[in-house]
This record gives sequence, C-alpha cells and structure tokens, in this order.
Amino acid sequence: MRFSRYLIPTTKEAPSDAVLPSHIYLIRGGFIQSVGAGLYNFLPLGKRVLDRVRDVVKEELDKAGCLEVDLAFVTPAELWKESGRFEKYGKELLRFTDRKENEFVLGPTHEEMMVNLVRQSVKSYKQLPLNLYQIKTKFRDEIRPRFGLMRGREFLMKDGYSFHKDEADMKREFDHMEATYSRIFTRLGLDFRVVEADSGAIGGTGSKEFMVLAESGEDTLVVCEGCDYGANIEAAVRKPAEGPRYEEGEAPEMTRGKFHTPGVKTIEDLARFFRIDPFHLVKAVAKKALYDEGREEIVVFFLRGSDELQETKAANAVDANELIDVTEEELRAAGLVPGFIGIEGLPEGIRYVIDRELAGNDTLIAGANEADYHMVGVSIPAEGEPFADLVAVREGDRCAKCGGKLRYTKGIEVGHIFQLGTRYSEPLGATFLDENGKARPFVMGTYGIGVSRLLAAIIEQHHDERGCIWTRESAPFDLEIIVSNIANDAEREAAETLYHALRERGVEVLLDDRKERFGFKINDFELIGIPWGVVVGKKIADGTMELIRRDGLERTEIPADRAIEEILGRIG
Repeated sequence: MRFSRYLIPTTKEAPSDAVLPSHIYLIRGGFIQSVGAGLYNFLPLGKRVLDRVRDVVKEELDKAGCLEVDLAFVTPAELWKESGRFEKYGKELLRFTDRKENEFVLGPTHEEMMVNLVRQSVKSYKQLPLNLYQIKTKFRDEIRPRFGLMRGREFLMKDGYSFHKDEADMKREFDHMEATYSRIFTRLGLDFRVVEADSGAIGGTGSKEFMVLAESGEDTLVVCEGCDYGANIEAAVRKPAEGPRYEEGEAPEMTRGKFHTPGVKTIEDLARFFRIDPFHLVKAVAKKALYDEGREEIVVFFLRGSDELQETKAANAVDANELIDVTEEELRAAGLVPGFIGIEGLPEGIRYVIDRELAGNDTLIAGANEADYHMVGVSIPAEGEPFADLVAVREGDRCAKCGGKLRYTKGIEVGHIFQLGTRYSEPLGATFLDENGKARPFVMGTYGIGVSRLLAAIIEQHHDERGCIWTRESAPFDLEIIVSNIANDAEREAAETLYHALRERGVEVLLDDRKERFGFKINDFELIGIPWGVVVGKKIADGTMELIRRDGLERTEIPADRAIEEILGRIG
C-alpha cells in the first residue's frame, strides 16, 4: 500500500476532550474519527488494525471449537422482559418502538437472543455441549462516554454463549475459555491478569475478568505480592483481619452494658471515647436499596469500625439493583436513630446484613438504638444471622489464598467470562431432553471480549511520547518504507524494488512515497507506530539503508543488497 493513495489524516493537535494516550494517538494518527459523544468512525488505518485484532480473536475461538453466528442487532424487548432484565439493566439499555408500537432494544449483550436461538434449535442432550459466538456491534447508552474507544456507546464486541447438560460440563468449558482468552491476549502482546470479578447485570454465580495492566485503567485491582491471586476491588476477598496486639494486661476490659455516650456519633469519636481500637467497634451503614418496578427499602449493613463498606458487595448481598444514600429524616421515619444504630434492639421490619468477619465475636461496641447511648460487650453468634462479605479490601490486607500482602493496581477490562448456570434458560423456558427423556434447562456460560476496546488497551500499554507502538499481531502493517527524497531517482527506485520484493514474500508493507519533507514523514512513522521502518535515503549511494525498530527507536544500518534477508530475519 502506498501512503500517497491511502487516507491517513494525521494531525499535530490532540482533540480537546482527549486525556488518555490511546484517545490522543488514535485520533492524531488517523485511525478513528469522532462523530458524536462515544461514537467513532474507523478510518482505513483503524479498520485495518480492528480487522487484525478481530482475526486473532476469531482464529483462537475457532481452534477452541466455538461456532460463529451473526444475530440481529435489534432485539425484541419481549425477550428482555422474559429474562427480567428489561427494567433491571437501567438507562444504559436503549429502548425504542417501531411504527407499529412494537418495543425493541439495541443489544449491549445478546444472552436473550442466543437463548432464543438455541431453544428453537436444540432439543436433545445429544446436541450438547454447544458454544456459539459472534463479533458484532453493540450499543450501551453510557451516561458519560469518555476516553475514546475505552468507554464508547457503540463498540465492537465478541460475545459467546455455551450450553451444557450439567454444571460440571459448563465449568469445564469455562476453564477452556479462560485458557483460550489467555492465548488471545498473549498473542496480542498484552501484559494482563485474570482476576475474580463481580457478575453485575449479566448475573450468574462466578465470573472472571481479563485486565490489561495500565495506570490509565478505570478499574482498581487487588493483587497479591506473594501469589497469582487477583480480583476486581468489587469482588476482592482477604484473610480475616486480625485485631491490635496488646501486651499482657493492656487489653481493654469489656463490661457488658449500656453506656451514656452523649453526642458521640462517629467511629473516630467512639474510639476516642472508649480509648479502644476501631477494630472492636461495629459500624452501621444505612442505605436505601432499589429494586425492580420501583420497590425500595432501607437496609443497615454492619461491619467493623476499622473497615469500609464495599457497595457492590452490599448490593449483591440484598440482591438490589443499586444502593443510594438515605437521609436522617428517612432513618427517623423508619424508627432508626442516626449515629446510634446497633444490632441489638433494631426496630422490627428493618432489614440488615452483618459482615461475616464479625461472626462469633462477643466483645464489641455498637449503637444501642437509643439517642446518646452505645452497647458494650455486644455478642454476635457464629451462625444463624444474615452474614455476607461486605468489606472493601485495602492495601496491606492479607491474601486469603497465601497470606501474602495485597496491593492495588489499575487495569483495563478487555474480557469477562461468566458461569451463568440457568440464569437465562429457566425464565426463557429453554430446555432439552436428558438421557431419561426429562426436560431440563440448559446450563450456560457466557464469554465477552471488547474487540474495539482492545485497540485502546494495546496503545495504553504500548506507546511513548511520540505516538503508538503497535504489537506484531495488531499492527496495521508489518513494515513502513520511508523514501527520504521521492524526487531522487536512486532512492525512489531502491524503495520500489524493496517494496515489491517484500510484498511478494507476504510482508504487509506501507510505502511512504509522499512529496513531503523527510522530518514530516519520520514524525508520521513514529505517530502511527508500525513496528518496523526502513529509511531509503542518501546512504543508498553507499549501498546501505537504515532499519528502525519503532519500540525504542533503535536504528541499524543494513546493506541494500541484503535488505530483504535482514528485514525478514528481524520482523520474523
């Protein structure tokens, strides 16, 4: 391909709303073009990268035994109502009606559509297992699209769905997909981590995310310094925290009873009042839980005073769509006393959840559900209460797997796999006949990859102050030939000879044959980020060319008569 005949509108200026390197360089390098909030055109160079990334995904999935389909982009709303997600998904689901007032959605995912396909086509266990996937445009009406391809409203996604006769086979396929995804991201040259995750609006009982490690990532990850444990902060767990260690005779005494604590409402004030570590205090966090069809209720979450509530865990504990703050007036109307809420004497009808690390403790201080009073020596049984993991894991906590130190890092989610079970097959009535002729719901898994987002993730991890540095499998071209002076016959002819010879050997080559200054061409080479470049300049008179490795901008002189062999040996 010749640069002079290609549409590559490079620019010097970054878009005013761009803050991430991937957003800046994909726009400046002529890969994508913004047409609205969260909406982008892929220009020829960007489409070439997108196709190369897509090909890697497809090749590995096909080798893994997955079957490609192509479902309708527009989904009947009735399917989403059957699954129960029409209301639960929220405003990110774009709903609309046609001229006949039929309701539809633009699918952000296609669980319902794929289940509908399979329930009409698969009737017997003999047709299982089955893994179907598509690589297709999706739409999610993000409230605040930003960061270019990282968080757009329209995006290219691979979504796959597996169907099984039992849970054991589904888990086998789940592990198989984890290995397949790991091969995909390794081929694309990414430094990534597989982490435990929250299942969110997709549902199911177990999920893992594939996170590209990058400081620009939106997700906070918890990773262990001593083993391979990793989790999104929303799903991270820890080894139960240990309390402060006291010298003999220094431990505080806990005489059970109700104590007058006038105006002492915060954990900090309470710790000072009793001269005790917050570890021994019970923190009460009241929230309003929102459910389908407008239902709501006040829920109180109890955890150690030294911990913070992880709201995603808390919402999952009560199966709520969302948790929001509750006012003191609303608390009082429900019979609660702001600042003095405790486990003992909680008003009847108030729902509550206790962090499981409090189970079996009998030396705690908590609110007395009476203004200006706290209870000392509160006891929580080891079982029988509504326990759940509610704690936000912090840096320095200990790993539940090996006891090592946990720390935070940032990541970009590029893949997510879920163990769905019968979350969709049961409400949609998708069944098959087992070995005994009995109808049973399909056991499912679902597997997603953000294909267009991968372009941004690659650049976030592979760039410098000059521009993109594409990895081998993602690059739009393998090599760029830069003619220093296109008006010089010797340079032009040597470049043309090399260009045709490399193409005959299967190398994807971009020939910069523009009538532009050499410095301008080099700047574009560095901005676009093709892995290798060859400069054909004045030294061609001495029988040499210059080979440039984009990663590090390492330059090496090579003999012109052996340029093909040298290049093929370097680029592999």
